[in-house]
Amino acid sequence: MTTKRITANLPADLLDEAMETTGKGITETLTEGLELVRRTGAYRKAMKLRGRVDLEIDLEESRERRARR
Repeated sequence: MTTKRITANLPADLLDEAMETTGKGITETLTEGLELVRRTGAYRKAMKLRGRVDLEIDLEESRERRARR
């Protein structure tokens, strides 16, 4: 993974509260927040597809488990 050094002006109280919530330092807290933003975007894209994707799944077949050998 490549990294990028940035300078940002952030509300001190927001950053302090976020760091207290995560129990981590500044970099780790910001990384966790950015990952949450990315997951939220992916979730929104998936929800836009709701009802538009036609899946033909046999639930009974998909629930069967193969015997372990």
